[in-house]
Amino acid sequence: MMENVSDFFLLDRLSKATSDAELVGRCLEGDEEAWNALVDKYKNLVWSVPLKYRLNQEDCADIFQAVWLDLFRDLKNLRYSGAIRSWLVSTTSRKCFHWKEHQKSLQRAQERLEAESDAHAVPLVDFTQELEREQLVREALVALSPRCQQLVSMLFFEQPPRPYEDVARAMGLAIGSIGFIRGRCLKKLREWLTEREF
Repeated sequence: MMENVSDFFLLDRLSKATSDAELVGRCLEGDEEAWNALVDKYKNLVWSVPLKYRLNQEDCADIFQAVWLDLFRDLKNLRYSGAIRSWLVSTTSRKCFHWKEHQKSLQRAQERLEAESDAHAVPLVDFTQELEREQLVREALVALSPRCQQLVSMLFFEQPPRPYEDVARAMGLAIGSIGFIRGRCLKKLREWLTEREF
């Protein structure tokens, strides 16, 4: 890591004055200063490729870092040091191309999911009508007598629905009268809803 401004200028001079062959040789010997000089020499070249692919800054930075990591690993396998520039361009371009293809496949997958979701979605008109009908039922229940409200609630809205024996006990009625009272309450409910064109 550079300690001061003079280190920066030393690195700048090293990257400009030293041949790629010499920098590569020193890098292979573990010279960190030579590696920094090599990166400094070609950083703008590497950064320019993802910009041409119109990647955002974050993706440019990810590809930039991945390219230098690949070069660090593959440096000893380069056949000749003069290949560094073309290796950097082709590797960066390949990474950008694969990134773009990956983004396209993600986009296609997202579009497929949205299309499937839309196919199963309830149309807005149907959804609105359903909500309006539910509200009418709520209003109809409120219009019933308290005894009918309690009976209908216990028989149709509780989960699991209560058996007649439990309803009769809770309401203080004979079990045989539950069916008759239920029929009268449902008739009133139906009449109220019919008047409002349910």
